[in-house]
Amino acid sequence: MSDLGQLLRKARMEQKISIEDLQETTKIRKRYLEAIEEGNYKVLPGNFYVRAFIKSYAEAVGLDPNEVLNMYQNVIPAAEPDHIEPIRSKRTGRNTEKIGKWVSNVMMISFVILILGIIYYFVNINYNSKQQEANPVTEPNRVTDKVDPNVNSGTPAVPVTDIKTEPVPTPPPPVPVPVNKSDVKLVKSQNGTDYYTVSNTDKLTILMNITGEACWIQIDSIGDTREMLEQGTYTKGKSQTWELTNSAFMIFGRSNAVELNVNGTIIALGDTPNAKRVQIDLQKI
Repeated sequence: MSDLGQLLRKARMEQKISIEDLQETTKIRKRYLEAIEEGNYKVLPGNFYVRAFIKSYAEAVGLDPNEVLNMYQNVIPAAEPDHIEPIRSKRTGRNTEKIGKWVSNVMMISFVILILGIIYYFVNINYNSKQQEANPVTEPNRVTDKVDPNVNSGTPAVPVTDIKTEPVPTPPPPVPVPVNKSDVKLVKSQNGTDYYTVSNTDKLTILMNITGEACWIQIDSIGDTREMLEQGTYTKGKSQTWELTNSAFMIFGRSNAVELNVNGTIIALGDTPNAKRVQIDLQKI
């Protein structure tokens, strides 16, 4: 069963809706609904109906259909684009002949301008060389005498011994910066999920800030059993903190709208409005 199918089936079970009731509500055949839960989209009549059926399913079980489609747009088959036949422009022989004459005229004028430019260049060089031979440039006299700065200055010279120097203050020693003992590392990215490990600590402190548009979020605690802690849509400016003694799994419907901080380390979620899944494995001391 796919992640999308698990999400839809879990929402249906929480609403206590049977597959037969869902068939009556959405007017979608039972075998198509079961295929969506199993992730077997080949059973559906075409890729165009996949998104429409998933949207109807999500609305019927109380989920935001647009958030669900955006979250799993990478796994939902795209509808086949309409084939557009390229339009070929027709050129008549008369237009081609006019263009050829215009290009020939432009080339002829450019050639004449180039010849005139070359003639002007050589005439100008010849004229400048004759002017330099008729009027040689003489080098001006150089002044070699040094001027005493104390002569006729009106101010007496100050002895070097009378200049007082201020002692240079010693800068204070640098203040030691506390080192965060927790070590947060990205281990791998597999099947659309980024896996992180957190070591040198006995708990996870997860801080989430919504800096962009509204975002649908789910967070699960992973211990001996997997338990969903929270699920819902958070609006811009909303902040939330969780402290866990187990590992965590998070789904973000719009990753570029979230700033995620784990034990003092910023977790990069990307700059595109796509769904993002993150698993944080706690390695206890």
